[in-house]
This record gives sequence, structure tokens and C-alpha cells, in this order.
Amino acid sequence: MAAPANTAVDLSAALVTAPVEAAHWLVILPVVLCIGLGAILMMLRDRTAWHGWIAIPGLLLLVLIDAALLHKVATEGPITMVMGRWLPPFGIAFSVDLFSAIMALTAAVVALAGGLYALGEITTSGRRYGFFPFLLLLLAGVSGAFLTGDVFNLYVWFEVLLISSFGLLILGSEREQIDGALKYAVLNLIATTLFLVSVGYLYAIFGTLNMADIAMKAKVPGNSAPLMTLAGLFLLAFGMKAAAFPVNFWLPASYHTPRITVSALFAGLLTKVGIYALIRVLVMLLPVERAGLGPITTAVAIATMLAGVLGALGASDLRRLLGYVVISGIGTMLAGVALGNADGLSGAIFYALHSMVLMTALYLLAGQAARLGGGFSLSALGGLYRQSGWFAGLSLVLFFAACGLPPFSGFWPKVILVKAALDTGAWWLAATILLTGFLTTIVFGRVFLLAYWRPRSAPNAAVAPEPIVWQAGLPLAALAALVIGFGLFPEQLLHLTQLAASGLEDPSAYLHSVFPGGVGAQ
Repeated sequence: MAAPANTAVDLSAALVTAPVEAAHWLVILPVVLCIGLGAILMMLRDRTAWHGWIAIPGLLLLVLIDAALLHKVATEGPITMVMGRWLPPFGIAFSVDLFSAIMALTAAVVALAGGLYALGEITTSGRRYGFFPFLLLLLAGVSGAFLTGDVFNLYVWFEVLLISSFGLLILGSEREQIDGALKYAVLNLIATTLFLVSVGYLYAIFGTLNMADIAMKAKVPGNSAPLMTLAGLFLLAFGMKAAAFPVNFWLPASYHTPRITVSALFAGLLTKVGIYALIRVLVMLLPVERAGLGPITTAVAIATMLAGVLGALGASDLRRLLGYVVISGIGTMLAGVALGNADGLSGAIFYALHSMVLMTALYLLAGQAARLGGGFSLSALGGLYRQSGWFAGLSLVLFFAACGLPPFSGFWPKVILVKAALDTGAWWLAATILLTGFLTTIVFGRVFLLAYWRPRSAPNAAVAPEPIVWQAGLPLAALAALVIGFGLFPEQLLHLTQLAASGLEDPSAYLHSVFPGGVGAQ
């Protein structure tokens, strides 16, 4: 029966009654900005010349918003905002800790670099087919996946970025692109289906999909639910999303087919979302089961590292080679997940940030190498050092970083991971990381000798080398500066990744941000 109109209703048991702090809106602004700008560009589909000049300031604003969010979280701790002001776990939560904030900021930086490069690469036809709207919607999915505090909405944001990636992948409608898109779509839809099955299983066990609530309920003693099976399903689903062995074959079959800007964005963002989800679910929500899956995760990490670097050794196309390097890097991150301790997780997070920046830069570099040399084949390339000395020097910096050589950003996470592996007695894991670094040095040494140092044997007079324009030079230089800066001055980033790893091991601050009273739904 309805209460009389003059009866006071206490909403504090169901709703957030306190005013929302202005700074807390930073939690959802990245998603709102990307979706809003994407919608505006769709409405301006007859003004494609405007798209880039609207999207680039929008991406720059996204970087600033994510930087402000990271500063807020670093100084005040995790932040939670619930939709409709419903109290969690009933209200859909956006929960941001250091791990998610730093990943979101790096993704925004990578997207800005890719957007700048696209100004010089994406033609009028590509803009007409929606490159920039797809890019912004992709960023909405990536940002949502990093910032959400709800497992089902993690699935939803995966779907958003997946649908956007389909549009970017077939941009141009060439036969090779359609073939790559088919393989990419089928295998990613299988992974998405596994993810959805896992989410349903998770809800059947816990009766909630709020991450903080699950983390609290999973710690209850005497839980007889088959959580190891659930963790195994998540490992398989996210492993396929991240292109881990043996479900990695979709990546080298598809990443070489789209425009080089799209390949760069995919390499920098998509597989890292899979790694992020794997760490978030297994380490924070199901830590006991993660430890039980440690031997399997270790074997997968070793196989992924070796499969990637051996594939790169045998590749003759520069884009395919970089696809295998992406896979090898995923194995290195999985090594940190397998170790599961603070140092291992810190190394994995540091390596993920390094890989997001570096792999984007390497693909953009490959695009410029093709412009100067007339193609992506190592057998046809040559003489790039003579054509552009500064470009060869910048390439060498990025190659050294990919090999994990000092003083660049790839050195420090590998040092952390090797030390963490040796401290736990996992010498075979440490040996594989070192062996992979050695073989990667051979891979990029071969690339430099063939494409840069060796003179071109038969230059094609019909193909005139294209000069490097500012739209390509500026993002390449900026990403290379980050690679150098993180290598020479790693202290602040190391501090952030260590705090992020500690927050995953002990998520009490994250849980308190969602449930200030200390209890979830019963």
C-alpha cells in the first residue's frame, strides 16, 4: 500500500544521498566525451574535412581529463561513482584505482598519437567511411573497460570496442582486409562468448556482478563453489582476447591487413585491455584461484613469449613481424600474472604501459619505413639509413627499447620481472624472459641490417619515396620521447606501478571506496 503523501521516506538505505563531488565526475567524463564526440562526428558525416580537427582536440582533452583523474586517485585514493545514485552493488559502479587510472591515461596518449598520424594517412574515403567516429567509439570502449567496477559492464565495454574495431579493420574494403577481419571477428566472438558464459557463471555463484562485492564474498571461508573452474574460464577468455598461446593465431592473421594507423592502435590498446581484465579478475577478485592456476599461467607465459619471438624471427613482412612481437610482449606480462606477488604485478603493469607506447610507435615507424622504401617486405626494403639519418636513429631507439636494452623503457620492467622470478625460485621463467630479450635483439638487428643498413639492391623508379610529414613525425617523436624518458627517469612510474600492484594485492582501499560502510549486499 502506498504511503501518505506527507510521509517522509528514508532513501539513505537505497540511494546515495550526499551530493556528488565535482571531481568525481572525472570518473565518467572519458566515456561521455568519447561517445559524445563520436556522435557529433556521425552527425557531421557530410563534413568529413572537419572530423580530424574536431577529433584531435577531443583526444587532447581526453588526455587532460585522464591526467586529472590519475592525479586525483594518486593523492586521495580510489574513487567510485554509481549510476542513478543507486547504492552498490545494485547501482552500476565506475570504480577507479591507480591501476585503471594509469592504464586509461596511457591509452588516451596512444590514441592521440594515432589520431595525429591519421591526419596524414587516412584519405577522404577513409574519413567518409567513419575513421574518426570509430576511433572515438573505440576509445569509449577502452576507457569504459578500464574504469568500470562491474564485471558485466566490463563485458559491455569489450563489445563496444570490438564493434568499433570491426569498422576500423575493414576501412578500405580491400580483399586482404576482409580476409583479416573475418578471422579477427570469428575468433574474438568466440572469446566474447566464453567471457559472457563466465559472467553468467560468476553471477550464479555470487549473486552479484559488482567487482568489490565479489572480492569480499570470494574471501568468505567455507565457500564450496567451483571457483577454480570459473577462474579457468576467465583465463581462457581473456587469454584469447590478449592473444596468449595457444589462442593467439588470430592476431598475426589480421593485424597486418588494415591501415597502419589502425594496426598501431590495435597493437597499443586491444590486447592490453585483455591483460588488464585478466589481472583485475584473477588477481583482485579470485587471488586464491589465481595462485592455483600459477603453473598453467607460467606455462602459457613461457609458450607465448617463445611463440611470439620465433614467429618474428621467421617473418619477412615488417607488419607481420611486429604482430609477433606484440604476442611475445603479452607473454612477458603473463609472467608477472603467473608470479602474482607485488614485484611481479608491478613489472607486468610497467611492461603493459611500456608496450602500449612502444608498439604503437613501432607500427607508425613501419608505416614511415614503407613510405620511404616503397613497401613492408624486408627483402625489398633497404638503404633507409641513407635516406633519413634521423629516422634511422629514432628507429634504433625504439628497437633497443623493444629488446629491453638500457637506457630505454623496456629495460626496467624486465629487470623487475627477472628479479621477482628469481626471488620465488622460478628460474625457468627468468631464463625465458632473458632468452626472449636476446632473440628479440636478433629480430630487430636483422630488421636494421636489411631495411636500414643494406643498400637497396634494385630500386623501383616507379615508386617515389614519400617524405615524412609532420603528422607522422610529431607523434613518432613524442612516443620516442616517452620511451626515452621512462627509461632515463623511471622512478615516478615505478612508484606508481608498485602502488598499483599493492592495491591489487590488498584491495581494501578499493573496497572502501565502493562500500564505505564495509559491507556489500548479503
